[in-house]
Amino acid sequence: MMLIGRVNEQNKLREAFESNQSEFIAVYGRRRIGKTYLIRETFHHAFTFTHTGLAKRNTREQLQNFLFSLRDQGMKKATLPSNWLEAFNLLSMLIKESKDKRKVIFIDELPWMDAQGSSFLSAIEHFWNSFASARKDVVLIVCGSATSWIINKIVKNREGLHNRLTLRIHLQPFTLNECEQYAKKLRLGLNRHQLLETYMILGGIPYYWSLLSKEKSLSQNIDSLFFERNGELRGEFSELYASLFKYPDKYTAIIETLGKKKAGMTRSEIVKESKIPYNGQISTILDDLENCGFIRKYTSIGKKTKDSVFQLIDQYTLFYFKFIQNNPVNDENFWSKSINKPIYNNWTGLAFERLCLLHSRQIKEALGISGIISSEYSWKVDGTADESGAQIDLLIDRSDGVINLCEIKFSKTAFRITKSYNSDLQRKRMRFIEATHTKKAVHITMITSEGLVRNSYSDEILSQVTADALFRP
Repeated sequence: MMLIGRVNEQNKLREAFESNQSEFIAVYGRRRIGKTYLIRETFHHAFTFTHTGLAKRNTREQLQNFLFSLRDQGMKKATLPSNWLEAFNLLSMLIKESKDKRKVIFIDELPWMDAQGSSFLSAIEHFWNSFASARKDVVLIVCGSATSWIINKIVKNREGLHNRLTLRIHLQPFTLNECEQYAKKLRLGLNRHQLLETYMILGGIPYYWSLLSKEKSLSQNIDSLFFERNGELRGEFSELYASLFKYPDKYTAIIETLGKKKAGMTRSEIVKESKIPYNGQISTILDDLENCGFIRKYTSIGKKTKDSVFQLIDQYTLFYFKFIQNNPVNDENFWSKSINKPIYNNWTGLAFERLCLLHSRQIKEALGISGIISSEYSWKVDGTADESGAQIDLLIDRSDGVINLCEIKFSKTAFRITKSYNSDLQRKRMRFIEATHTKKAVHITMITSEGLVRNSYSDEILSQVTADALFRP
């Protein structure tokens, strides 16, 4: 199947292959994002040596597996190495014997190979520093789903691998545009409204989309994947976090804590709710979750960095918490029966807001402000005895003296702004101006799935963006 998207990543890999020096490349990203597929397709499966680590296996088993790979790829008489230094010495010998012009070495699931007490990291440091970097023809590509391990042990290494990487690629989820291309390639027959809904459930994870059947409707697909007894994505939650983090319990505790609060939480609020001690560990966990794309960190206008808010934005995880985790209904047609019910309608509003936050670049392009320096925020103010609270999920604070106050609405037909809704919008705007004391012009911007019904209130909206703009490349 043709590789969808990933043009920039492929170009970088090809440039590395064509360089006149040895290259050390790290490709990382969450489970099911397409890391291995990207590398194999870019290099047409033509590797001098390729190997995949084993999940949850000890050092001896890892070395045995490495030996099998060496034998499969030319070293028929190799014997079991006693440690990783010997193993990488055998790899050095294989490279020396290879007649390939560029020796592409692809080691997949590298973090799994670092079993406790294995000295694996020092061995790969020695391999690169004493052998591969001294040549001009080695392209070493390491890859893994355990993003935190790759970042902390390879990207941010402060010892033998410090500043040794020549290229790092943090593979991101597909955008809506890429998912639309992929859906067409899979011949799923989804219209754009259905593509939005699919993204709101699966996010931009290519593997999840590949599970959709063109023989079924969207609702039937969701029932099959999530609500049937052996649905392929029903148990994905625990596997997802276990694959990324060595000790996933504290990560999932924070994720579950954040899942309870739409607007996000400060660090101190997370500590209080999750019962995880307020120390360096909480910072590491939050950094890891942000690096993996599960949460976003933002600072509200007028707040200091220490008051930053962390918000859960992963679409699959949000869907899991809402409908799978504590769902007592044992109905394999649950999703089909939920369409247009209150539980469904409440979910679509929140999920569409998250989708828009993930496509803020496309929103700014649609507003014609992509060339203007801007910052993105969320904002909220608590209610008082005299005034109700207000929350704005997306503010675009521009250097040209304007703030776009974005109101996000999902509906199956054009959204109608009523008299009462218009009053609420104007109240939010005034509360924001009063609370922040901003001197900038504050423009209400409507972001909707199907546009606005034209009436006297819609004419008061200075700018609007429809879902079609979110499908831009």
